[in-house]
Amino acid sequence: MKVQATDVSIDIDGVRIVTDATLRAEPGSVVALIGPNGSGKSTLLRSVYRALRPVAGRVLLDDDDVWGLGARTAAHRTAVVLQDDSPDFEYSVREVVELGRVPHRGMFDRESDRDRDAVAVALGTVGVTHLAERPIGTLSGGERQRVALARALAQQTPVLVLDEPTNHLDVLAQVELLELMRTLPATVVLALHDLNLAAAYCDQVVVMREGRVAAHGPPATVLQPTLIEDVYGVHAAVGTNPLTGRPVLLLGTPVRRRGRVPRQDPITPTTRRHTR
Repeated sequence: MKVQATDVSIDIDGVRIVTDATLRAEPGSVVALIGPNGSGKSTLLRSVYRALRPVAGRVLLDDDDVWGLGARTAAHRTAVVLQDDSPDFEYSVREVVELGRVPHRGMFDRESDRDRDAVAVALGTVGVTHLAERPIGTLSGGERQRVALARALAQQTPVLVLDEPTNHLDVLAQVELLELMRTLPATVVLALHDLNLAAAYCDQVVVMREGRVAAHGPPATVLQPTLIEDVYGVHAAVGTNPLTGRPVLLLGTPVRRRGRVPRQDPITPTTRRHTR
């Protein structure tokens, strides 16, 4: 299923957070939103899964405006994994993953064999079958994140939206998760902070800066030193990963210091006063 946002602007409490943003994710592709903190990545994602209604522009799943869909229909099309996205109360891991089947059942329907199969496959896919009976509150942050992903996979939607899914994961778990994203029969749109993960595993990147899209395209085309320096304020070089053939970024010293204000009266040896 294709995901497309066109000229989307979003206000929160009367403040413009995203302005005229456009993104496109072709069916089956993996598209990452990247950019500094506060650039609008999560806000734009929230318009895709109907958590924030744009004040201008449209978000489409294929040819359907997401805001024209009913809540149940939307839940059949898009599953979401948010940061630290698991219940506070003491559900078991299995019970959390079973929540992904709620859109597929009526209010009084019992769990079906299809529901049980979907949950079992989701648990196995993210490698948490052995944790199925554990209370969710006893798990580490990384384990909880994998359970949240399993719940989304159990929902069996053609679109998957993830906000910083690699948070709390160790290196192996990050690689496993993003490799999994590439094999799913779904269109994946996710926000990432790690530029090298985006370069290694995503088909397209959308670079955001101050609420606007600064660039959109394949990582090898978009992630160039001049853009990294301009958007992130860090000197960069780009090479090729010999293990994967994908771009790899080498980050150096800051181009500029965040929040650094020049001194009005610099202290020099001739102006310094000595006191006792």
